[in-house]
Amino acid sequence: MTKRILVTGGTGFIGAATVRRLVRDGHRVRVLDSDFRGQAGRLADIRNDVELVQADIRDAAAVDQAARGIDAVFHLAYINGTQNFYEMPELVLEVGVKGMINILDACIRHDVPELFAASSSEVYQTPATVPTDETVPLVVPDPLNPRYSYGGGKILTELMAINYGRKRFKRVVIFRPHNVYGPDMGWEHVLPQFVVRMKALCTEQPGPVVRFPIQGTGGETRAFIFIDDFVAGLACLLDRGAHLGIYHIGTQEEVSIADVAGLVGTFFGRQVELEPGALQAGGTPRRCPDIAKLRALGFKPRVALRDGLPILARWYADNAPPTRHSSETGR
Repeated sequence: MTKRILVTGGTGFIGAATVRRLVRDGHRVRVLDSDFRGQAGRLADIRNDVELVQADIRDAAAVDQAARGIDAVFHLAYINGTQNFYEMPELVLEVGVKGMINILDACIRHDVPELFAASSSEVYQTPATVPTDETVPLVVPDPLNPRYSYGGGKILTELMAINYGRKRFKRVVIFRPHNVYGPDMGWEHVLPQFVVRMKALCTEQPGPVVRFPIQGTGGETRAFIFIDDFVAGLACLLDRGAHLGIYHIGTQEEVSIADVAGLVGTFFGRQVELEPGALQAGGTPRRCPDIAKLRALGFKPRVALRDGLPILARWYADNAPPTRHSSETGR
């Protein structure tokens, strides 16, 4: 069934991929984004197939106008990037909270029946069980740590979506992405930063072994999902997600940061010697989602990290400015 769908944050990394998948599946798509972190150029190849509204999610009037005549909203507008959580936590919260209120108000005013709200794996911080299912408690361990501006704002997003959703929507679905990656995902994430730093260090250290500083010991783990698999998961939720359902979108391929660094080194034809360092306050030792709920809807991730990482690495190796040599800001 063809739907008229509004995607907020639709020129961001995940948003643009979502828009492209929705267009491919035959839906009519309107995009709202301020391009603060997004880039309209990500949609250049399908520009004639979407309606593009350049506006700030904090602008209530613009959001209200964008929601007119819409059947479903994918609300992705937010400030992502671990570096941003530490450097601009007040803006992270302002965009998250005001944006969610504006979306709810606009949907209710225009009788939009369906809302798909993006949450995050950050709502768990350090989960008690790994792999982590959707019933594990959500926490803000320390309100004084700016990192938790992001996870705290996502917890508020979930609470508002669920409690407005009980009476005001036919269907509200919450999805929690877990470490989505791919080309052009931004610069404030661990995989792009590893690639950019490895490229620079390979020039500085011409031998076969590269000494590579990291946060932590290298034994910390994550489970990364390639962007194509992620949007396939979203398509499952659009088709079959339950009202007030909460779903992880990720993989259960849990890998150590040491192994990630090794894969990046392999891309550049080098061996890696890790130089461990201190974790930033709030860093999570292990993260891996249980995706049984989404698998039950027919989802199956297809791209292993060993296959997807070289695609990302090639893009960043080709596009990083010569002076860019960023430090790792978090995961």
